[in-house]
Amino acid sequence: MKNIIINCSFLITILASCSPATDKKVNTADSTEAKKADTVATQSPVKNEIIKPEMSVDFLTLVPIDVLNPKSTNVHEKYGIEFSGNCYSCDLASLSVTNNTMTWTNVCDDKDTFKINDFSFTNEGDKTIIKTAERTYILTQIDKAPVYELSIEGQKLELKNKRVSKYFTTQKTLPLFTEHDCGDFEG
Repeated sequence: MKNIIINCSFLITILASCSPATDKKVNTADSTEAKKADTVATQSPVKNEIIKPEMSVDFLTLVPIDVLNPKSTNVHEKYGIEFSGNCYSCDLASLSVTNNTMTWTNVCDDKDTFKINDFSFTNEGDKTIIKTAERTYILTQIDKAPVYELSIEGQKLELKNKRVSKYFTTQKTLPLFTEHDCGDFEG
C-alpha cells in the first residue's frame, strides 16, 4: 500500500503539471505580450507621419513686375508693370504654381503655356524652393506687398514667347502698383 501512495503522489504531481490551469497562465502571459505588441504597432505610424508642405496660395497667379523707380521707398511706386513686355513685345510670362504643376503663360495669350509637372518643393521662411531635374527655382518674398524675387539655378530656362521676369506679385495686388497704359501703342 505504501507503493500505491507514492505512486499516487507521483501521479498527482504529473497531473498537476499538465493541468489546464497552468496552460491558462502561460496563455495569459502570451496574450498580454501580444496586446502590448499590437498597441505598439498601431501607435508607430502616427509618430512617423510626414507632413507634406503646401504651396502658398499667392503662387496661383503670379504676374511679372519690374523695378520702375529704384529710389522710391513706396513699394507700389518702386515696382510696376513693365511697359515693353506687356505692350510692345508682349513676351512676358506669368507664373502659376500649385502642389502639382508649375505653369508659365504668355501675358498676352493665355493659351500659350509651358507646364512642368515633375518637381518637389520646400518652404524655408520667406523662400520657396522648387526643384526639377534641370534647375532650381527660388521664390523669395522681398516685400509684404507682396513682391517676390525669382532666381533660377541650373540649366538656362528658354521659353518661346515667354520671357521670365525677376520680380512678381499676385494678380490680386497688381492694381496697387504703378501701371502704364498701353493705349493705342503702335510699335
